[in-house]
Amino acid sequence: MNLLQQAEAFVSELLKDKLSKSFTYHNLGHTKDVVAGVTSIVTLEAISDSDKEALLIAAWFHDTGYTKGCHKHEASSVVIATEFLKDLQQSESFIATVCGLIEATVYDYQPRNRLEEIIRDADYSHFGFINYQNICEQLREEWKITIQKVFTDTEWATENLLIMEHKHHYYTQYALENWQPVKEKNIKLIREMIEKGEGIDAVAKKDKKKKKKKQKPDRGIDTLFRITLSNHTRLSGIADSKANILLSVNAIIISIALSSIIPKLDSANNAHLILPTFTLLMFSVVSIIFAILSTRPKVTTGTFTREDIEAQKVNLLFFGNFYKMPLDEYQWAVNELMKDRDYLYNSMIKDLYFLGIVLEKKYRLLRITYNIFMIGIIISVIAFVFAFNSVLV
Repeated sequence: MNLLQQAEAFVSELLKDKLSKSFTYHNLGHTKDVVAGVTSIVTLEAISDSDKEALLIAAWFHDTGYTKGCHKHEASSVVIATEFLKDLQQSESFIATVCGLIEATVYDYQPRNRLEEIIRDADYSHFGFINYQNICEQLREEWKITIQKVFTDTEWATENLLIMEHKHHYYTQYALENWQPVKEKNIKLIREMIEKGEGIDAVAKKDKKKKKKKQKPDRGIDTLFRITLSNHTRLSGIADSKANILLSVNAIIISIALSSIIPKLDSANNAHLILPTFTLLMFSVVSIIFAILSTRPKVTTGTFTREDIEAQKVNLLFFGNFYKMPLDEYQWAVNELMKDRDYLYNSMIKDLYFLGIVLEKKYRLLRITYNIFMIGIIISVIAFVFAFNSVLV
């Protein structure tokens, strides 16, 4: 594993094993959001590979200090990151860069360079999320449990409005173009809630009620997807059966040829059988290769990010997109999928579409395989006929 993969594995295990369940906001989910935010921002930034790596390492470790408690968690995070990097024999300058970036995530810190601006924007990327209200309530619950800081609905809304309007702003081009517009909508929504005397949690509750009131799926649409998926699955099974038949037949042909015919080719009396026999074997081997290609599975990454889910880029109905993800992340993603009717239907449509693409490839390769097998049998028979005729003559 490279350094980033080792950091991801270390932090994921640390937060799962050592972080208290009381941290409903500063947990592995938030860490992954920050890492995803850094990844998105650096695509538009002209910085070195070393700086990108330092940013991502800092993003992974910036909240690990919460495993030691809330008080000065950034300093604790620096200690944990330093020990990890020293164990992997990283340079002092690289460790210093990572530690400086972690310290730049302190609440009221003013960034002094481009790298610090990037990590601060990523750390506050949730201000520009459409589900900001839900995330905000997670932080409110965390503060209530961990530091006994309790807010009324109006106080919490006012506090959030103050921070978002006056104490925070984005620095990078990516954040200004992608998160700032959503952040402004969130500010407007919070201001309206304050005017109505409601809290941020009321927004989240209203969103849930609206989603529940959405029209239930028509039975005809359900039937369409069910029948189409069943047809695709059945066709895939038929294709695999056809490939298996060809594999078995050609394997038998090769076994018979190797055990019965080829040992007899040493005799001068059977020299006329060499060309027909190897012609038959060649076509059988090629048929087996194409039959295997038609059934060979495609390996996918098996991972996704929360940003992918929020952007509705991932099809969670296909196992290849999630088999490497932790159960809690997958549960969260599926819940998000079920909340959004359009996302759910689009995922089902994508699933059917890509199943169709796979079926087309299978049947195309099977057609080629059958053609090769058919042509091979014809040519081999003709070759054997000519061989025997040449002997008789």
